[in-house]
Amino acid sequence: MLTVNIHDAKTQLSRLVDRAAQGETFIIAKAGIPMVKVVPLGPADLKTSCRLGFMQGEISVPDDFDRMGCDLIAQLFDGKPA
Repeated sequence: MLTVNIHDAKTQLSRLVDRAAQGETFIIAKAGIPMVKVVPLGPADLKTSCRLGFMQGEISVPDDFDRMGCDLIAQLFDGKPA
């Protein structure tokens, strides 16, 4: 397995990332002491989730959601107890 000095890793980061993306694993060492192991991401790591609309039909937003609690918030800003 390839071991790369941290200084070289900084100067060659782009090339090393390309190699890792192609499946190569390597170690980055500092003063000859292994510090981290760089491994490529697997298919599960690359899966992106589509969050937009994930609760469609399960919740509803009231028409006055932007005014909810405005009286309480005004009291708190005026220093009155809740």
